[in-house]
Amino acid sequence: MAPTRVIIDTDPGIDDALALILALASPELSVEAITTVAGNVEVGQAARNACLILDVIDPHTRPAVAVGAGRPLKRALHTAHDYHGEDGLGGLSGFRTSGGLPRYPEPKRSVTRQDAPAVIAELIGSAPGEIVLICIGPLTNLATAILAAPAKMVKVKKIVIMGGAIAVPGNVTPCAEFNMYVDPDAAEVAFTSGLPITLVPLDVTQQVILTQEQIDASVRPIGNRVAQFVCDSTQRLLRHEQERTALAAIPLHDPLAVGIVVDNSLVRRRPFHLEVETAAGPSRGSTIADRRSIKEGWKKPPNIQVCVEVDPGRFVDLFLERVCRQLS
Repeated sequence: MAPTRVIIDTDPGIDDALALILALASPELSVEAITTVAGNVEVGQAARNACLILDVIDPHTRPAVAVGAGRPLKRALHTAHDYHGEDGLGGLSGFRTSGGLPRYPEPKRSVTRQDAPAVIAELIGSAPGEIVLICIGPLTNLATAILAAPAKMVKVKKIVIMGGAIAVPGNVTPCAEFNMYVDPDAAEVAFTSGLPITLVPLDVTQQVILTQEQIDASVRPIGNRVAQFVCDSTQRLLRHEQERTALAAIPLHDPLAVGIVVDNSLVRRRPFHLEVETAAGPSRGSTIADRRSIKEGWKKPPNIQVCVEVDPGRFVDLFLERVCRQLS
């Protein structure tokens, strides 16, 4: 069977980096392009990080990198430097080789001339029903592509979005997940577009965690450049989580969005009518699913497939198997 053709829209981000490693290590996927968006870091830094990750992985076929939206549709950018570090990758500039040189030199900055929304629309429009778009950052590029090229975007096979919190608290405010909070207006465009969307919310992503012990046992002993990158980029975040929760473990939010494209059976989905709060205030970015137990005719029709259950052990096993395969 031919691999599934995917575009990954991302704002790297530590777990974004792990998601890219998983995608490029999975023979079930063909990564056609990586598009970057402002979110965890500013968009220029996001593009730099994507190029650095590709330099580290050095895949047989290097996907194109395109630079996208530098700010949300209607509001100022809110980054996650406090969580992911100033560079978005856990402070990699501080690591040195035994000879005192930067362990991660400035990457090859090879990006396309087209902006990210145009690349997304062109690839989808040229291959009707073939491209899966995986969005693991704010949805600004997706919304821009929908608004600018609806006739092309309707040809997408599926859109998988990491974002939202349905029956659990948010991770940036008490009720909002980060990607939805950064650009709720873009999320509203996506959710009302009628396109085939699967949402991978915190309800399932917070159940799949990577521990310090797993890294030390499975990744660190391999000892090559990609293994070193995984260990270095996660170090700061593991310390942060240890202080915050008393557990040295990080949720694999973005890798799970890639994982369900690799293996559809990892999650159970349920259709919901889903809306996002765009107003300013404490509920900004909250995702509201109509979960009432009433007859369907009394509710708005479903517009999103939402992942409601996950097999955490099987996904983490898949993640480690694929990442270790990439490292070997």
